[in-house]
Amino acid sequence: MNRRSFIYRASGITICLPALARKPALPYMDRIGLQLYTLRNPIKEDLGKTIREVAKTGYKQVEPFGFPSPQAIDLITQSRDQGMQVNSSHFDWNSLLAPGKKGVQPFEKILETARKHKLTDLVVPYLHEVDRADLNAYEKTAETLNKGAALAKEAGIRLAYHNHAFEFKPMHKGKTGYDVFVESFSPDMSFEVDVFWVKVGGVDPISMIGKLGPRISQLHLKDLKKGTPCPNYGKLEKDAFDEIGDGMIPMKPIMRAAQKAGVKHCHVEQDHSPAPLQSIRKSLRHLNS
Repeated sequence: MNRRSFIYRASGITICLPALARKPALPYMDRIGLQLYTLRNPIKEDLGKTIREVAKTGYKQVEPFGFPSPQAIDLITQSRDQGMQVNSSHFDWNSLLAPGKKGVQPFEKILETARKHKLTDLVVPYLHEVDRADLNAYEKTAETLNKGAALAKEAGIRLAYHNHAFEFKPMHKGKTGYDVFVESFSPDMSFEVDVFWVKVGGVDPISMIGKLGPRISQLHLKDLKKGTPCPNYGKLEKDAFDEIGDGMIPMKPIMRAAQKAGVKHCHVEQDHSPAPLQSIRKSLRHLNS
């Protein structure tokens, strides 16, 4: 008991001092991830040094790209050596949608390699134009991905689809490709929601998270330069990709909405930056602030 408390108690006076306000912890910060595509250029120059910088910056997990390339496997190994988790990777989606393409490994082989490297999630990162040409193409794509998701589930791996903005472009009678995916994906097929591209597509990310709920496996946290016109289904300038906290997307409410929806992982990403290592530091500082 300190001297002030003794005096107050001895005099019979009870004073209720206000408790110190504690800022609620932002969800996911104990396992915050980084999509390594952000650092593709530094990785080309020195993979090991780049991964050490990611760990030093404070990221707890990473999501590689290009699996099962030798580089992707090296990213997995070296990231884990630095104490970071690797649960998910973007992979060669041609194994599902263009299996006859030269040099493409069978999807079953990719699943085998993913299990070997203890991945829990694989993500389809993009679509060729032929697979999204119209609503019928989206329906065929969804059917193929559902079959892949069933195979992945048998291997103990979750398959998800990563959006861009083009899926939100209205097609026949205003229906979008993303509408098709929401309607047609099986319970085994998940969504990796990129909040940047959702916003560019003219949709509110928090509303999308609420709509999809537990169907979302992971989020990509990426900020959009203030004043960027939305929707935009075409090409963006590189400077539209901003560090978290500098742009127009309120990331902290999004992360809280993701927690409520049961989303497991959140990964920072920035497709373009003249100084990507500085950018990932700045984004993480904002989330930790």
